[in-house]
Amino acid sequence: MEQEPSTSEDRLSPQFRNKWIEIQESLKKKLITKDRYSWKLPPMEGLYFEGTAENQDCYSGEILKYVGGVDLSFSKNDPSIACATLAVLDISTLEVVHEVSTIVKLRIPYVPGFLAFREAPVLLDLLEKMKKTTLSLYPQVVMVDGNGLLHPRGFGLACHLGILADLPTIGIGKNLHHVDGLTQSRVRQLLDANANSHDGIFKLIGDSGSTLGAAMRSTEGSLKPIFISVGHCISLASAIKIVKLSCRFRVPEPIRQADIRSKECLRKHGLS
Repeated sequence: MEQEPSTSEDRLSPQFRNKWIEIQESLKKKLITKDRYSWKLPPMEGLYFEGTAENQDCYSGEILKYVGGVDLSFSKNDPSIACATLAVLDISTLEVVHEVSTIVKLRIPYVPGFLAFREAPVLLDLLEKMKKTTLSLYPQVVMVDGNGLLHPRGFGLACHLGILADLPTIGIGKNLHHVDGLTQSRVRQLLDANANSHDGIFKLIGDSGSTLGAAMRSTEGSLKPIFISVGHCISLASAIKIVKLSCRFRVPEPIRQADIRSKECLRKHGLS
């Protein structure tokens, strides 16, 4: 996500903020943080994380095939202009099988903690458009360039979008926001302490004792981790496995391709 550096928190009235909080709290009641899908996870050797592939024997559906990634890139000249992209990949090959992009003018300001109110409607439109035109390739799970439970209000863009789209979603953070006592320095200490971990994955547990997500060195030799969190209808263990299967580079391929293609869309329209 190419987010503009400044925020518009000062332009948000107390009435709007209270309304957004009310909507978040209402949607949060519908949040499911366990596996709720009909497909099976692909087999993967050498990955162990507590709870991985839990209850997989109870799923009789087909193996997961289509994984989506969503992202927005913003015009440098006008940060209210953005290109939103949904890229769908075949998880067995990590090749893009479908892409849909749209240029939008965002009229809702960026306010920390409430990013979903700015971006979720645009991303939901992309998913609805694909459902109507290319249902055969519709993603079974979507990675979001943004957080899920690992969020100051415990309900990030990945949670918001997952509930509205009725899809399993996974939050992918490239940077860590301070949440429940988790700080950059604290996580750096954990990284150093887990430097010899065979899978480069460790849980992010806040001061409250809640597991908010996981940090993962997604490729061998990677110094900077990515931060994975549950969005909706998926467990952290399953989310980690899907992300691990989707990484060629540091950023999972569905997100990376959505980012590349959204930037290219801006260039084609002379908006980069």
